[in-house]
Amino acid sequence: MKVSFPRMGYSHLAFRWLLEEIGLECIVPPEPNNETLDLGVRYSPEFACIPFKVLMGSYLQVAAMGAEVIITSGGCGPCRAGYYWIMHQKLLEEIGVKTKVVAFEDPMAGIWDFIRKLNLFRNAGGVSIRHFVRTFKTAWEKVKAMDDMEILSYEVRPYEVTKGDTSRALQQSLVLLDQAKDMKQVEQARQEGLQSIKNVPQDINRDILKVGIIGEIYVLLEPSINQYMQQMLGDMGVQAERSIYLSSYTRHNIFSQGEHDIRQAARPYLNEQCIGGHGVNSIGETVLYARHGYDGVIQLAPFSCIPEIVARSILPKVSQEMDIPVMTFFLDEQTSKAGVETRLEAFIDLLQKRREKKRGNRNTSLILLPTGRSKFDETPKLVAADK
Repeated sequence: MKVSFPRMGYSHLAFRWLLEEIGLECIVPPEPNNETLDLGVRYSPEFACIPFKVLMGSYLQVAAMGAEVIITSGGCGPCRAGYYWIMHQKLLEEIGVKTKVVAFEDPMAGIWDFIRKLNLFRNAGGVSIRHFVRTFKTAWEKVKAMDDMEILSYEVRPYEVTKGDTSRALQQSLVLLDQAKDMKQVEQARQEGLQSIKNVPQDINRDILKVGIIGEIYVLLEPSINQYMQQMLGDMGVQAERSIYLSSYTRHNIFSQGEHDIRQAARPYLNEQCIGGHGVNSIGETVLYARHGYDGVIQLAPFSCIPEIVARSILPKVSQEMDIPVMTFFLDEQTSKAGVETRLEAFIDLLQKRREKKRGNRNTSLILLPTGRSKFDETPKLVAADK
């Protein structure tokens, strides 16, 4: 059986290893590129969001590479993403592509369906339950180790003396992790990788800005969709912390009852706790970033994403009351690297001047709204366009 899956950051390394270890042939999806977008836009509904279009294009690419089955995730609630796999399957059938899409739903909502689908792939690979469980656990540890390395790289990058050293150290660390065959080797590769990133020559005397990145999970996790924004900010001398990583999302939102601190932080601004997607998280995470002294927040949202649009309408009030600037990027197939970079440079310049004014004991306020005037008072405010 030839199996593939959506690409999300570095997670494809662990997923490929898992599938091959249980005896399946893995078709690794290429990093989303112009061809991916062209295919996705051509065969998707016009007003579908960019995650839908990118996934559609990616599925067509791996199908052309011989994939017989595509593993993806389902979902529930108001967000449309839970139904995407059904629409993708229907579109593939209409095009004449015979590749099958298999969606894994939240195991806590249907554990037996989850186990049945796992057994489907275990049986196709012809491995024992014991071997499958051991391999699955090792792959999970790889995912966690990858996230730990990536998080550390974004902490180190703003301080690196020679541009590119952190990226090279991260790639070398991922190679070590990819070669690990069991839990012990994974832990050893994790420690060696983290140490390699820490050893990057740094100028710790730099006075850097700290920015939190919030928004919808797919545009956060797949850097090719957000134009490698987190790395771009690091190269600008900004420590950018992403609110979502695959391992933390899985622990907090699938195998537990959710991130209570985030929902509690959002409650004064959004009492409805089920608007779909990551809308509530975007509000709560902005509050927490403000409480932890971050200089600003960037919201990443697919164009037409209803949960993030709801969050965007509330963020100006959060920005004013918590005294933290917020900039929103609505992303679609027209988003360019040059446009993202230009807006980031302007935003970082504003944050830097705001910090200087604060240190000079001057009263200042920076609230980013889609109009040139704050709806909370009559004082002209600095503006950031949504698109």
